[in-house]
Amino acid sequence: MTIQPEWLEEAWDRAKDKTLRNLERIGDGFPHASINGAYVLEQPHWWTAGFWPGMLWQLYEGCGDARLRQAAERCEARLDAVLDGFDRLDHDLGFMWTLTSVAAHKLHPTELSRRRALKAANYLAARFNLRGRYIRSWNPWHEGENNAGFAIIDCCMNTPLLYWASRETGDPRYRHVAEAHMDTVLEHFVRSDGSVYHIVEFDPETGRHVRGLGGQGYAPESAWSRGTAWALYGLALSYHHTGNAAYRDAAKRVAHFFLSSLPDDRVPHWDFRLPPEVAAYRDSSAGAIAASGLLLLAEQTGSLEDHTYRTPAIAMLESLYRHYGAWEDMREEGLLLHGTSHFPEGKNIDVPLIYGDFFFVEGLARLRGSRVMFWE
Repeated sequence: MTIQPEWLEEAWDRAKDKTLRNLERIGDGFPHASINGAYVLEQPHWWTAGFWPGMLWQLYEGCGDARLRQAAERCEARLDAVLDGFDRLDHDLGFMWTLTSVAAHKLHPTELSRRRALKAANYLAARFNLRGRYIRSWNPWHEGENNAGFAIIDCCMNTPLLYWASRETGDPRYRHVAEAHMDTVLEHFVRSDGSVYHIVEFDPETGRHVRGLGGQGYAPESAWSRGTAWALYGLALSYHHTGNAAYRDAAKRVAHFFLSSLPDDRVPHWDFRLPPEVAAYRDSSAGAIAASGLLLLAEQTGSLEDHTYRTPAIAMLESLYRHYGAWEDMREEGLLLHGTSHFPEGKNIDVPLIYGDFFFVEGLARLRGSRVMFWE
């Protein structure tokens, strides 16, 4: 029997209580970043729309409070206009509908949630570029923009929607797309030392690899910490869904790079390769994502690896709880302080981020032995 950390239930209760307080204002809104203590609510098409309802579902699974379920269901319904409208959909369908419709269907199965998730999976699979074997990332949101050849490391976390769709329908085509994309991640995104590119550009006509790009990291050859966390967790999830040891081995390589790059308090800076003149803000969201991924990796590699992956994951979550939590500040809606969303564009720097809050709660749920993880 695994001994739980003594602080775990206190952290869970504080996260639940604060979320219930936030629910009174946020309701079925879609928060992204907390500015001056209040979460800014984005439009339903924004890529972070799944994290608030996903956190509500995760807490509901652990406590059964009907208020959490009801708000999560309202959020899911609000996303119908985005799903049916189509124009604002991109690669982040997995982030959005895994944490809403798949989560809802796993906890309280309905044909409506199942249909929504399968529709999203079809749209996601349709973004697959056959020549380059990648899922295309963004659309040309601005006139003259050409990003048809772009794929990003974040999409590792969108592929679980495709794995789910294959199991749900018995149709292997969704899984084939997910595996092909993840094979491209192995070949072109993960460097030999375990660091990763955020964006890789391909020729969309021929599939030829063109170059790696810095994206939200400092530079093309730097090491954006949240991208590293996406890779760590996403590769571990692909191993979970496929049993392909190449994904597990790559996840381990990325994990070792991530852990070896952490500062003393175990919470990463926004990029692991920054020149001294660039501000080294922390990104608590990257720490929370990586911690949840490390806990899954520890399960996959067995008890002998507990000290390699599980112990540092617990240390990261404890540090986030003790040193980055805004538990006593009633003027702050965010659970975790000191997230960095997009430093190169100067957006949402050193603020709480909803995905940091979600993955922190998910990490606590993993430690508590939750019976349902939505990505799995």
